[in-house]
Amino acid sequence: MRSELHLVHLDEHLIAIDKPSGLLSVPGRGPDKQDCAAARVQAAYPGALVVHRLDQATSGLLLFARHLGAQQALSRAFEQRAVHKVYVAEVWGDPGEQGLIDLPLLADWPNRPRQKVDLAQGRPSQTRWHRLATDGLRSRLHLAPLTGRAHQLRVHLLALGHPIVGDALYDPDRPAPRLHLHAERLSLPHPSGHPLSLQSPCPF
Repeated sequence: MRSELHLVHLDEHLIAIDKPSGLLSVPGRGPDKQDCAAARVQAAYPGALVVHRLDQATSGLLLFARHLGAQQALSRAFEQRAVHKVYVAEVWGDPGEQGLIDLPLLADWPNRPRQKVDLAQGRPSQTRWHRLATDGLRSRLHLAPLTGRAHQLRVHLLALGHPIVGDALYDPDRPAPRLHLHAERLSLPHPSGHPLSLQSPCPF
């Protein structure tokens, strides 16, 4: 098992790492899917607990708790939307200056693990975005998900008509070496009570 850890923050309550693209957050099915961020963190810091996940193809900030009380506090912060997340994405085309995507999402069961927009049965899902730069062919965006659905950012940008560069699942006809989606910033209430802001430089 490869054991590299890109630590961003470490204290007695939590661990934050910079997860590389291509690494699972938690173990998958089968012996070839056991190397993951959780396994690497737990090898270095026994007892570390999963708080949230990133898609395998997404890079960036990933949190782990160092004890049950911290896990409960962090999980509660995510549930209460007290965690502010900012992602960087590069998308095809130019969607404009800014906007709010408000489209409900549902698992596309016949085509798992894909998700889809479903106006009748989907779960409420919102993403704010604003453009950082564009050359007309591609645009760099900041994305702030207000909800935390599976594949939310990828499906929302696809529905907007501007899929994320390198999205092999939702835009397979335009391959790239990696998905251009990175969890750049996290702002949250630390389990000890004070605010904590974390940042990871975008690698693309």
